[in-house]
Amino acid sequence: MLDRIKFLFARSLGACVVLLIVAVLVFALVHMASGDPIAVLLGDQATASDIAQVRTMYGLDQPLLTQFFLWIQQVLHGNLGTSIFLQKPVAEVLLERAEPTVLLATFSVAIATLIGVPCGALAAVWRGSRTDQVVSAVAMLAASVPSFWMGLILIRIFAVQMGWFPASGYGPPEANLAGHVYHLVLPSIVLGVLNSALIIRFTRASMLDTLGEDYVRTARAKGLSETTIMVKHVMKNALIPIVTVIGLTAALMIGGTVVTETVFNLPGVGGLVVRAVLRRDYPVIQGTLLVVAFIYVLINFFIDFLYTVIDPRIRLHK
Repeated sequence: MLDRIKFLFARSLGACVVLLIVAVLVFALVHMASGDPIAVLLGDQATASDIAQVRTMYGLDQPLLTQFFLWIQQVLHGNLGTSIFLQKPVAEVLLERAEPTVLLATFSVAIATLIGVPCGALAAVWRGSRTDQVVSAVAMLAASVPSFWMGLILIRIFAVQMGWFPASGYGPPEANLAGHVYHLVLPSIVLGVLNSALIIRFTRASMLDTLGEDYVRTARAKGLSETTIMVKHVMKNALIPIVTVIGLTAALMIGGTVVTETVFNLPGVGGLVVRAVLRRDYPVIQGTLLVVAFIYVLINFFIDFLYTVIDPRIRLHK
């Protein structure tokens, strides 16, 4: 129990340091970019006096160091700032856009896992066979296909020709969750299939390493069935790298769905960030990236903790 508390404390401190570094980098990079959000907001007809007045209203006339500490102070109080263009709190804007992105990432990871783990395991068990060759070739092909191209192909086949699924959008506002999920089928398949390639390769490599261990040969010498060997000895010990790649895939999807959201016209976080960058909407860019980084750190924290559950030989304080 004490080891677990030490583990959680150490990882929490590490996560805070990482988030602080991310906050500094995000703030610096955003303000190093060219362009003035107030000039974009007021348009070409604005005078220098108008621009200066609005800059003062948003605190953009302050030194950068002062702006940074004011922003960090707001964040520590749970306030991510107010969007310059939407005139809404950034947290409220993010919550409005979070549902499509979170559902899309969740379904995509589920599809990628359901495809990647069994296919990788089959390729490892029948290494060198026709099955292994086909799975490896499909994984390589999936890793090479651009998401926008696959999205357009699925729209052409399943939306335009067959009419099974909608080509774009997220359903009308009055639609229930099932209606929204219906609109996410095709984009989830796109991201799920493409990301399954990495899980297939990691699962295959991890299981091949485990199949060569002495305890597997010992289990076979004892006369245990192949099913028992695979489930109790091979898969269990091969899980750590598989869990790692699934967790990293989930973390990357939270902030990496921009192209797919654009192809399927989904009102998610990706589109929000793109529009914020084009408008130089500093509070939205900073707040969104910080939240994405927080989710990424949180998932890695969970993966580290899961290691100790899967393999007790991993000591909690390391």
